[in-house]
Amino acid sequence: MAARSPKSRPEPVSTALASARRVLALEGAALAALGRGLDARFERAVEILAATKGRVAVTGMGKSGHIAGKIAATLASTGTPALFVHPAEAAHGDLGMVVKGDCVLALSNSGETPELAAIVAHTRRNGLPLVAVVGREASSLAEAADAVLALPEAEEACPMGLAPTTSTTLMLALGDALAVALLERKGFTAEEFHVLHPGGKLGRMLVRVSELMHQGEEMPLVAAGTAMADAILVMTAKRFGCVGVRDGRGQLAGVVTDGDLRRHMGDGLLARPVEAVMTRAPQTIGPRALAVEALRRMNERSITSLFAVEAGRPVGIVHIHDLLRAGLA
Repeated sequence: MAARSPKSRPEPVSTALASARRVLALEGAALAALGRGLDARFERAVEILAATKGRVAVTGMGKSGHIAGKIAATLASTGTPALFVHPAEAAHGDLGMVVKGDCVLALSNSGETPELAAIVAHTRRNGLPLVAVVGREASSLAEAADAVLALPEAEEACPMGLAPTTSTTLMLALGDALAVALLERKGFTAEEFHVLHPGGKLGRMLVRVSELMHQGEEMPLVAAGTAMADAILVMTAKRFGCVGVRDGRGQLAGVVTDGDLRRHMGDGLLARPVEAVMTRAPQTIGPRALAVEALRRMNERSITSLFAVEAGRPVGIVHIHDLLRAGLA
């Protein structure tokens, strides 16, 4: 007699999944409370950081130190010069990294971190602004600071309530909020962001056409009235698969492409003027446009080159191979 297959039972939720959901729910609720609790003190902190002529020295010990390092990196990459200063090293000479014109952003959940004493005293002794991010407003760090950002009371996600988890998540998010508020206040642009992020995918996505285009004698250009025989020689020599036609004012009147040649192939082609063959009102792009926009237009219209124009005048040409070499596809 064949054995009966066991009845299927619903899979229990694993301990790991239940733990993860509990952690995310706790930290999510704490972040929402942080947002609700922001007030004029946050604006005061932004005012101090925005008025800083030098750099923002971000400091913290232990897990708060790791968060401080990330906040410093985010500030620096979004237009607010910043650096991380290790508080223990500060007491052994690194205080020299924090000078007149700088301000200090200090992170401590307890507000009583002893390693911060030297850098806090340094700010008071030299009149440097001090912004504190603390878990307890009734603390030594908060009392010494010029602006205090207090974290809401929240349970640490650690089941023992000991390991910094929720508190460091709140510090990290508050750092992001400060960086973005400063970015928007300063009018930090995508172009400035690209200058600070020349490498990686972000850098490639923000490359301008002007950085990749060919200019001057490299451009395949002929004047209106040029015979097609001469225009084809320019097309062949420049290797862009096209030639631009300038009118008497120097503006781009049209483009002759390989496709135009095929469409007009026949007796007398070489003797005809370029105006009889060219495509009028061709696709163009501005030199300050993002290179990814040039790639999109080429793909949509199945073309391989675009002239960059300013006030109707050709100032450059970009080929799809230039975009591929830049890592845009």
